Amino acid sequence: MTFGIVYIALLMLLLLAGIWTVMTLNLLKSAIGLAITSAILSLLLFLMAAPLAGVFELSVCAGLITVVFISAISLTKPLTGTEARARDHSRVKRFILLPVIIVAVAWGLYVMHPHLDLPLPAADVERDVRQVFWNIRRIDLVGQILVILAGVFGVVILFKDHPDTKGEIPRTPDAGRRTTDKDRPDTKEGTPA
Repeated sequence: MTFGIVYIALLMLLLLAGIWTVMTLNLLKSAIGLAITSAILSLLLFLMAAPLAGVFELSVCAGLITVVFISAISLTKPLTGTEARARDHSRVKRFILLPVIIVAVAWGLYVMHPHLDLPLPAADVERDVRQVFWNIRRIDLVGQILVILAGVFGVVILFKDHPDTKGEIPRTPDAGRRTTDKDRPDTKEGTPA
């Protein structure tokens, strides 16, 4: 009974840490939230008798991926105040329904009581790590590959080239036409207004 309470408490912490990771507006806090989420997930994996998956989750996602994210964040240019407010406003608009959707899905799963009987082999059947890793726990390997790919894609997105528009003249339909001071709206007959 107490083991079930521990599982539920860890799953609730995992859910809260994941929501905080997605919803926080600071990239550094989000990377730290990812590390916390991965640490909680690795605890769950250890409790579910999957020590290899727990070790990989803790070392790769909570360790390596978090370090890569934080180093990539330190190399990025901070946004100005107006850019940050615009980004925050668009992010809030995109994710405003996320907590409601998560609660609705959780409630739906609770009401339906899905019976998932996934038989796992006994933990002490095989002692050879290669055999366990490549044959018995193959789905854990797929999960680790997906976590690594998510980290790689995240770093690629962080380093993606964005055109620098500061200091550039905005393009207009008549961009090829030469203008004189007479054509500028802030001058009158070639002299400043």
